[in-house]
This record gives sequence, C-alpha cells and structure tokens, in this order.
Amino acid sequence: MRLLIVGSLNGQLTGATKIAMDKGAQVTHAADTAQALAVLRSGRGADLLMVDVAINIRDLITALEIERIHAPIVACGTANDARAAVAAIHAGAKEYIPLPPDAELIAAVLAAVADDSRDLIYRDDAMARVVKLAAQVAGSEASVLITGESGTGKEVLARYVHGRSSRAKKPLICVNCAAIPETLLESALFGHEKGAFTGAVARRIGKFEEANGGTLLLDEISEIDVRLQAKLLRAIQERVIDRVGGTRPVPIDIRIIATSNRNLGEAVRDGTFREDLLFRLNVVNLKIPPLRERPADVLELADYFVKKYAAANGLPARPLAQEARRTLALNYWPGNVRELENTMHRAVLMASGDEIGPEAILTPDGVRLDQHRGAPVVAHAALAAEQATRGLVGRTVAEVERDLILDTLRHCLGNRTHAANVLGISIRTLRNKLNEYAAGGLPVPPPGGGEPRAAA
Repeated sequence: MRLLIVGSLNGQLTGATKIAMDKGAQVTHAADTAQALAVLRSGRGADLLMVDVAINIRDLITALEIERIHAPIVACGTANDARAAVAAIHAGAKEYIPLPPDAELIAAVLAAVADDSRDLIYRDDAMARVVKLAAQVAGSEASVLITGESGTGKEVLARYVHGRSSRAKKPLICVNCAAIPETLLESALFGHEKGAFTGAVARRIGKFEEANGGTLLLDEISEIDVRLQAKLLRAIQERVIDRVGGTRPVPIDIRIIATSNRNLGEAVRDGTFREDLLFRLNVVNLKIPPLRERPADVLELADYFVKKYAAANGLPARPLAQEARRTLALNYWPGNVRELENTMHRAVLMASGDEIGPEAILTPDGVRLDQHRGAPVVAHAALAAEQATRGLVGRTVAEVERDLILDTLRHCLGNRTHAANVLGISIRTLRNKLNEYAAGGLPVPPPGGGEPRAAA
C-alpha cells in the first residue's frame, strides 16, 4: 500500500502517519495540493491519499481529475469537526478519519481501500512486465486486447485497466460473448426496439449503451459470429450503434477492452475473424503468461486465496506447511489461476490442525495433488529448461546471476543454507549478494518462504 499524506505533519497527523507505517504502508508526505501533484506526476504514485481537512479537498480532486490521476481520498480532521467531515465527503472523499487517530480504524480503512483498488496479486517478473504495461496504457483511450489461456486472469486485468482509467467512476460492463446464444447476442450488445422481432415486447438498452461513458469488456470476443463482427466494427469506428429494429443511430462514448484465449491471428487466416476488427481491437495487446511460466506467483496467490477463503468461511487463517508449499510450486497448473484458486478453497475447508498440509491439497476428485502429477510435471520441467536457455540470450552475466540466485532461493523456500549448497557458493557470499539486491530495492524471499522483505 502506497500512502500519500497531504497536509501538516505537526501533531496528530504525524501519529496517523506512524500508525499507517506500522501497518505496512509506504508513506510519502506533501504539504499541499501542489506538492501532492508533483509527487504523483513523478511516477511514485499512491494507492491512497490521506488528506488534512484544512486542505481544499474539492480542489485537490479536481486537479487529480484534470491530470487523470485516480486514487481514493480519505479525509482526516479533529473528532468534533462534524461540518468539515460532511464537507469532505461531499467533496469526494471516500472516508473520514477523526483525529487523534485510532490504530484499528486506520488499519480497517487501509484494508478496505486495498480491496477496492482490485490490485493484481503477483510477484513474478513475467507478470510484473504485463502489469507495468497495463498501468502505462490504462489512462489512454486506446482499445486493449487481453490474451492468454483460460483461467489466467484476463477479466481481472481488464478491471485493473478500467480502474486506473479516466473512466473509472463510470461503469465497466462485461459481456461474455461465449455464454450468449448467437441469436441473442446482437440484441444483448446493441439493444432492440419494441416489436423488432417476436418477443420484443419493449425497448431494450444493450450493453453498448449501458457502458456509455465507461468501458465495455467483450470477454472471449473470438466467439462472435463473423456477420455480427461487421456491426461491431462500425460501432467501434464510428462510435454509433443501431438498435435492432431501430431507425436512428445512437451515439456512444465507450472504451473497448476485449479478451480471447484463442490466437486471433490464426482465426483471421481461417476466415472466422475479421482482420480489420482485429486491428481496431489490438491497439495494445496485453498477453498474460500461463501460471506455469510465472512460478513466483504460485505461492503468492496461494497465500492470498488461503486468507480470502478462510475469512469467507469463518475459519482461522492457517499457514501453508512447507511440504504443501512445495507441492503447489511443483504442480503444472493447466487450469492456471482459476484451478489454483479452487484448489486453495478446497484446502482451507479440508485442512485440520494448525497448518494446511499436503494432505489437504486435493484435486476435484479427492486425490492428493502430490500423487497426481504424472506426465505434466515432465512437460513442465522440459518447458522450464527450454525457457531458461532462451532467457540467457542478450542478458548480462550480473542479471543472469541475480535471477539464478533469487530463483534458487525461492525454490528452496527461503532456506539460505540449502540455496547456497545448490548454488555451490558459501553462505557468506549468498548473504552479501542478497543484501546487495535488497539495497537495490528488489524483494528478497525471507527464511521460511514468507513475504519478501527489503533485507536478507
């Protein structure tokens, strides 16, 4: 959580700063609106702004909108200043925190904002590159095509892009093109007028109009019939639609995000997808790698799902045992993040004791995952070896050494001695390298496979 505190640091607001830092927030300070904008323009960014009510919050929000900077604002003020609290909420602040600060209240607000921000859960460099590009293009009006295997999180990434766009306060309307019968899809997308066809007893507003001012997510767009693609192309090009049975074009103001788990280039060659439509959609392509190609994300996501489903089911948030973590790390995950999520949900329900052990990591038919690997693990190892070989070309020795050390440490679940033995170096050399990486801002796995930290 990146927190930007705007206002005087004297007295009680300093206490709020300390509490937020104790809760794990990375805190930056700005004395006024001008300094806050300078911080945000610099690229440091913020997931939340905590603003003294002495600052003109309405002016700050207006300035952020002009800059297309989107971050929720929480106002802070003295407990008896009810008028300032109401004014802050009316101006656009999400919450009001009375001062002197209460640690539990600040922690709750930080957690709520973290949930609302829909931040992606990732740690692997392969996914980090995708997220960086997504954040870079989110503020534009360009159409985005998100590709990747089923279950990789394409819709989650689409929500991330929308949430950081200038349209974030407007609706994000999702249409699963594969789930709507072909005969109904045109009406679902563009709407229809009363009497347009049998059963059209009243006018229906389609998804394009519902999304007006916001974003339309066309999920699995490759499933749209080629005849309907022509009408879709016109809507994207001319920003007007025709309701089924309508007599007048309807103007629309939307951004298009589309997803596909198929190779649309091949679909163009096969004649099942229009090339001109692909050009319109594919202004920016965000290709999400499968989970097997971002191994550092497996345990990060597993920990997240354990906490999520423990809370949802009223169960204690038990940690994953080391052997369970090893089982998860070695699995091929053909169903990607969706399969991992379902697996962890089952594990939370099936586990007994103080930890979630490998006996709770089950397939849908109840087989232990570490007894159900078979051929996919061989394929996984072969794929990993091939990718490792390709990944060496064009990189410096220092970069390769760094990634080898960190990947080995992750594989050893943070065990320094084991990692040093695998690498064939002394434990002292390993610690020196890890301290060097941590000083450079890289996350270093701590002993025991917990959360990355800044020091080895």
